[in-house]
Amino acid sequence: MLLKTVARFQIRWAHMTERMKDDRGQSTSELAVMAAVLIVVAGLVVAAIRTKVLEKIGIINGG
Repeated sequence: MLLKTVARFQIRWAHMTERMKDDRGQSTSELAVMAAVLIVVAGLVVAAIRTKVLEKIGIINGG
């Protein structure tokens, strides 16, 4: 599921960058949205890695 989410994000990011090629620059709100998205994705990656590590050491019983 995480890989699908990351793939969707990459597709959306590619579309957004294509649309923004003609722009001269980004507004502060666009930069804030991009930063927020990157923070959320980084959090998801950290959570996924943490879960895998906890499964490996036996704290979480993986399905």
